[in-house]
Amino acid sequence: MATVLITGSNRGLGLEFCRQYAREGWDIIACCRKPEQAFKLDELVRQYNTIRIEALDVADFSQIDALSQKLSDCCIDVLINNAGVYKDHREHVFGKLDYQAWTETLLVNTLSPVKMAEAFLPQIQRSEKKLIASISSLMGSMADNDAGGSIFYRSSKAALNAAMKSLAIDLKGQSIGVLIFHPGWVKTDMGGTNALINADESVSGMRSVINSFSLEHSGSFIKYDGALLPW
Repeated sequence: MATVLITGSNRGLGLEFCRQYAREGWDIIACCRKPEQAFKLDELVRQYNTIRIEALDVADFSQIDALSQKLSDCCIDVLINNAGVYKDHREHVFGKLDYQAWTETLLVNTLSPVKMAEAFLPQIQRSEKKLIASISSLMGSMADNDAGGSIFYRSSKAALNAAMKSLAIDLKGQSIGVLIFHPGWVKTDMGGTNALINADESVSGMRSVINSFSLEHSGSFIKYDGALLPW
């Protein structure tokens, strides 16, 4: 059976990815910072014996390396870089920017997905699917930005898009694919209650794109429903 590794698995989109892949019988490596507090993920583990929880703070690259070493014998068909942060606040607008918060945003949203891909490349190379999927955002699109604001988040996702596009080109010769997703405006802790869609709809759409993926689509910036998005 295929294996998926998901970061940020304790809530929101990550938890929903775990739920849906578990229903399909996939082996799931569910990563989160504090497994002891991942109560909803624990409930899934009790329902499905194909889920294993691993402690991972993606901002700590030594933890990423250690987990890769621990899972050195695994094959990972799909790596889903889902963990992310939003640290923009009204009191820290331009003129009063919190540069430490910006640095932390870039570390989690941009650098860590690249580090995950690098650290787990051997496991991906050995798999059947050979796919890296990173959860970005339409807020990373410079062409779509007509509202301004959210400098930390926008810049981190634009940088993620650029990095993943380069990885798609660099890894294509190894038949490893890369997808960059806008999950939609989703009703999660980050998206808020005014969001337009729920996690089930978003993840179902992204899973459909993953299932039908072919290497010619590698490097595409795609909405959860399969529509191509502007850079």
